[in-house]
Amino acid sequence: MAAILTLIGLAVLAVPVLLVVALVSLSRLKGRVGALESELAQWRASAVPSHGEAATAAEPEPEFEPEPAPLSDPQPESPVESPADVETAAPGLPPPLPPEPARPVAAAASKPKPIFETAPATPARPDPFTLGLRAAKRWLTVGNVPVKIGMLVLFAGVAALLKYASDQGWLRMPIELRLAGIAAAAMAGLVFGWRKRLSNRSFALSLQGGMIGILLLVAFAAFRRYELIPASAAFAFSVVLIAGAGMLAVLQNSRALAVFALLAGFLAPIWLSTGSGNHVALFSYYAVLNAAILVIAWWRPWRVLNLLGFVFTFGIGTLWGVLDYAPDKYASTQPFLLLFFAFYLLIPLLYARRRPASRRDFIDGCLVFGTPLVAFSLQAALLHDQPRMTLALWALGLAALYAVLARIFIHRERYAALGQSYALLAVGFATLAVPLALSARATASVFALEGAALVWLGLRQRRWLPQLTGAGLQLAAAFALLLSMAAWSRDTVAFANPTFMGALLLAVAGFASAAACRNAGKPQYAAIYYLWALAWWCFALMREVFEFMPREWNAEADALLALAALSGWLAAEAHRRRPALLLALTTLAAFALAAPLALAQTAQHDQPFAGHGVWAWLAFALLGVRSLLCLRAAGDRFAAWAQFVWWLVWPLAASLLLGWLSGHLQLAEGWSLLGLALPWLLVAALAQFRWPWLAAPLGSGFDPLRRGLMVVLFVVLGFWWMVAVFSSGDSAPLPWLPLLNPIELGQLAVLALAAHWLWSAQAPTWLRPLRVFKMAAAGFLLVTSITLHAVHHWGGLGWDADLLSSGLAQTSLTVVWSVLGVIGWVIGSRRGNRGLWLAGALLMAVVLVKLVLVDRGNLGNVLGIASFIAYGLLCTLVGYFAPAPPRKPSEETQA
Repeated sequence: MAAILTLIGLAVLAVPVLLVVALVSLSRLKGRVGALESELAQWRASAVPSHGEAATAAEPEPEFEPEPAPLSDPQPESPVESPADVETAAPGLPPPLPPEPARPVAAAASKPKPIFETAPATPARPDPFTLGLRAAKRWLTVGNVPVKIGMLVLFAGVAALLKYASDQGWLRMPIELRLAGIAAAAMAGLVFGWRKRLSNRSFALSLQGGMIGILLLVAFAAFRRYELIPASAAFAFSVVLIAGAGMLAVLQNSRALAVFALLAGFLAPIWLSTGSGNHVALFSYYAVLNAAILVIAWWRPWRVLNLLGFVFTFGIGTLWGVLDYAPDKYASTQPFLLLFFAFYLLIPLLYARRRPASRRDFIDGCLVFGTPLVAFSLQAALLHDQPRMTLALWALGLAALYAVLARIFIHRERYAALGQSYALLAVGFATLAVPLALSARATASVFALEGAALVWLGLRQRRWLPQLTGAGLQLAAAFALLLSMAAWSRDTVAFANPTFMGALLLAVAGFASAAACRNAGKPQYAAIYYLWALAWWCFALMREVFEFMPREWNAEADALLALAALSGWLAAEAHRRRPALLLALTTLAAFALAAPLALAQTAQHDQPFAGHGVWAWLAFALLGVRSLLCLRAAGDRFAAWAQFVWWLVWPLAASLLLGWLSGHLQLAEGWSLLGLALPWLLVAALAQFRWPWLAAPLGSGFDPLRRGLMVVLFVVLGFWWMVAVFSSGDSAPLPWLPLLNPIELGQLAVLALAAHWLWSAQAPTWLRPLRVFKMAAAGFLLVTSITLHAVHHWGGLGWDADLLSSGLAQTSLTVVWSVLGVIGWVIGSRRGNRGLWLAGALLMAVVLVKLVLVDRGNLGNVLGIASFIAYGLLCTLVGYFAPAPPRKPSEETQA
């Protein structure tokens, strides 16, 4: 071990030495290359003038440059050196340049450029490895190389010094000093960031935020981790830091720093909480924070700050109310709710005051509409034990407040939009007071229909106020219905009850609003209303199923399947008359829901068609076919996708039925697995040999998805095939025989269908290059599986992890793999198939490695010895029949 460590140390120490040697060698090489380049440049400079002078002496200088010859004239051939000239040239140097007649400078400058120029060839981009080598070379040769190397060495030395100091205990000091040092460094960084606020603003703000965050972490660690200071001191220190961060944000006009301070402020009571549960202290602290937000809103129009304060204040307040509120805390909670409501009633006014009137977002709609809705919801929760008339009076009070605000601001040009919003809220709360005084479930349906009527009226008049009022009434109706949840248990009759009728009318109002928006040319709003209505439709139906379905029937999944088919059919009928994307998607979703519902039926009564399931699937079949016909009539592309899902749902349901049947007949595991695969095999066979049967009712419209359907079918069969490989394959009551057992017959059928598909025109292009390899690998895996199953069934060994460690299994695999390798060798040699010969050779090499690494441990028994002997004999047989690989065509030609 010491020698190995010594060698490693020498290798590590050799790295910088080798690096220096490489740098020296590289420097010398660059010097030699530079000298050669200088010599070559001097030779060329001396050779060109000599030829020019000779040419000048041979003929007189022309006064005028001859005109260029036309393009059609043949160009004069360039002079070619004789062999004698080439032989007399200096060895190792290029031949001298041909003589060129001297021309006047003006004539040379006025020489026309050639008309046709050949574009320079784009150099090939080097590979990433070459780029990496170039980057490393550039880093080592460009710039201040000694400094770079010195910094690397210094870094290694400092790291080693720190490790040595840590091992010697030099760095051990009290935690108080460590935290004080960190805090002092953070304060210094904060001061430095403040000094750089003018010269480098971005760096300064980031540094200030980071240093304040470090100081907050120091306070947290001192309190929570090491218990050095009490909770009050940690909280006070955090408040000072947060207030300082807010002041820095306002002074430097930094929104990001203000957001950081606000987040830290709201989270400080959470991470410094002692579990006392004092809600008065918590809400008092949040009141101070919201007052700070109000002050900042006076100076800066930072909407994100207002929204964060609103979300944290009412979010944490709601969470506390759900977890810890009790009626005896009403007196200490109500004032804070009113105070927070007042804060976020004033903040939008300040926001509108600071924003330019030309901006479209000068009204903070989230706070204008969200504050009264959230506050009223919390008020309703506080008053849930009191008479409903009290809450109705609160609604009337809010309506009066917003009516006064609307009267104040609606006639001011700058605040006209804000006044209209207040008027809308006044109307809404006045309307809400009516159902609060009466039955919520009875008035919810009225409000929903009234809202749909207002949406239609607003679209006709092209006015936003009636449209928003109609949408608000539908939301209010839904909210009222949800508030009456306690009364839902008093419903005694299915469908004919106030809850179902209220939800149904909410859905009808939503569908009517969606149709009105679609007719008005506003598809985006139509989609929102449609999804809203569809949600209430599903809620109404599902509640009736789970509330009134007799428990002894155990048929909830069956009823949901029938209702899903009904919903998909209704959407398809509507799509046939007026095609729309969401209608087609609804039918598609109804088909897709059948798959999980089939699994739910199996969990309820063992198989999908038991009990009332057969009637549910009959309804699904009839309504599904009619839905496909409706989609085909509309000519929508989603009709093909719906039929695609249709042909995946039915084999799933049939496989669940056959799996249950094999268990009911007490058949072995092999039969159960075969039952799961048979429906998928049938659909895959029909897709290949009887495609028109599957294409109906769409016909040719379903052809584009044929390839995708085949891919999905074979993915499912591939998963089943792998599960079957790892199954024991019991075929009781029949005896197990190789290939003649249910699992392996199913595997062979899958391979046959897959081979036919891969070698057909329907196979994807990206699968064709790999089909030989995939089929060969699957065949090899199947042969290995058959071998292990034979060892399990005939050798009496258990089907577990110990099977592979047995000598019988290893010997069997060695012999079978060797036989396969020999067959590949011999057939490849006889047929001249070099690839098959190499595959057999590779398999024999794998068997040899297996003998050396695995089977050599069994040389002490007969099976291990038999493995080695069998491999040797088979190799000898190959050496006789196919000693060498078949030649390639080029090799045969040369021979």
